[in-house]
Amino acid sequence: MQNEQLMALSHRVRRHVIKMATNGGCFIGASLSCVDILTYLYGNWLNLHRDRLTDPDRDYCLLSKGHDVPALYGLFAELGFIEPERLGNHLRPDDDIYWHPNRNIPGIEFHSGSLGHLLSVGLGIALDIKLRGGPGRVVVVLGDGELNEGSVWEAALVAAAKGLDKLIAIVDRNGFQANTATEDLIPIEPIGQKFIAFGWSAARIDGHDFNALEQGLATIPLAAGRPSVIIADTVRGKGLPSISARADRWFCNFSPREIEMLLEELEGTRRAELESETIVAR
Repeated sequence: MQNEQLMALSHRVRRHVIKMATNGGCFIGASLSCVDILTYLYGNWLNLHRDRLTDPDRDYCLLSKGHDVPALYGLFAELGFIEPERLGNHLRPDDDIYWHPNRNIPGIEFHSGSLGHLLSVGLGIALDIKLRGGPGRVVVVLGDGELNEGSVWEAALVAAAKGLDKLIAIVDRNGFQANTATEDLIPIEPIGQKFIAFGWSAARIDGHDFNALEQGLATIPLAAGRPSVIIADTVRGKGLPSISARADRWFCNFSPREIEMLLEELEGTRRAELESETIVAR
């Protein structure tokens, strides 16, 4: 996809996320921060097709920060993995579309929600690919607050020891965990240098810039024989200035009228972005 197509797709996905933040709510802030990362991965990078979701030679994408799954649901609806009308079943007991990924949803590789687990799952898949000589790559999307989990660093050590250079971790660095800034709770910087000390290669990019995502992923693996980590700087609540980068907008359950207002705000933000791009192009 061209950048214009990616931007239009990510905008539609954000609309889906907002609509899921009612009738029980969702983790809207973090879901909005990772939309562009997931959009680029599924739109331009992953070798993964809706008609070949069990192909043993496919790429894998694991959403370790499972509470961001509204972004994945919305993307799957746009890409034809699931019917768009199923998004209206969010949190209904007769469907599997709820707060965390469930393998009953086409395209979900593994259950997640309890943080810190899927880097270990990803390294297991990457090790299998290496042993059988397969072409697949494994991407694990981590939350920045999730890096407080010791299991992440255990997996990082093993992945480096096994030389799993088809394993890629992408850290959604939106600066918050739950309702607290990460650096106010347990400082986690410098993230890149920490992964390097564990035997990985690291890069840092703007997680909302499709050109930066393209350049960052174009050179994967960042170094032969080493797993790669990309720290993607993002904004929690991206697209909605009224809630962006706010610690209290972690989990939200809005009224139908508030949803309408947020959708209007999102459209206004999108218009402003397009106008800005037009001015720069001139």
